[in-house]
Amino acid sequence: MRRSSFILFLVFAGIFFCGNCTRSRRETNPSPEENPASYPLFRDQDDRPVIAAFGDSLTAGSGVDPAENYPSRLQAKLDAEGYRYRVVNAGVSGETSSQGLSRAKSVQALNPAIVIIEFGGNDGLRGVPVETTRRNLAAMVSLFRSKGAKVILAGMEIPPNYGPQYTREFHNIFAGVAEEHGAALIPFFLEDVGGHRGLNQDDGIHPTSEGYAIVVENVWKVLKPLL
Repeated sequence: MRRSSFILFLVFAGIFFCGNCTRSRRETNPSPEENPASYPLFRDQDDRPVIAAFGDSLTAGSGVDPAENYPSRLQAKLDAEGYRYRVVNAGVSGETSSQGLSRAKSVQALNPAIVIIEFGGNDGLRGVPVETTRRNLAAMVSLFRSKGAKVILAGMEIPPNYGPQYTREFHNIFAGVAEEHGAALIPFFLEDVGGHRGLNQDDGIHPTSEGYAIVVENVWKVLKPLL
């Protein structure tokens, strides 16, 4: 899947720099460590099966109203289609796959029926060794599947300026992990969104509400057969 280096640089730079988001954004999208009550399951006795949206800033929904991020839009779509699930936003801005792996057990504590794993963008931008990212993603998939959850892995891309070998190997991580460890695959999480001016915020990096509406459709194509 070919993408211009400019578009990919903007996309991945946004994921990385969101690690330095302002305090107001973190208050809008609190992490579970900062506010365990942000997991809806902890607030009441809702017994619907949980879909855990587990990832970095693209899952957390940095810069948009909480009702407009992809987990919230996914909840609305499930409700409209008559599926009885609860979507929990377990996204934390700026995280690498290593940081995600360190949180995996806290997400597993939700006993999710389905987990959508979206990590790797920050790894790629920082030049993390491909094998490290692969190992972390594989460990996450294995953990959740060992507890009976269905797992979806969201594919990401890396700017070509990191060199053809690293770019190619990074691209292959997601399909490889999905096939080897029995996860469903979203080929590219930001398909038809990354680099499109009207679908990203003023920084040209993070999706707008309209952009997240397309992201949800990318997720839905893979999620629906698992429901």
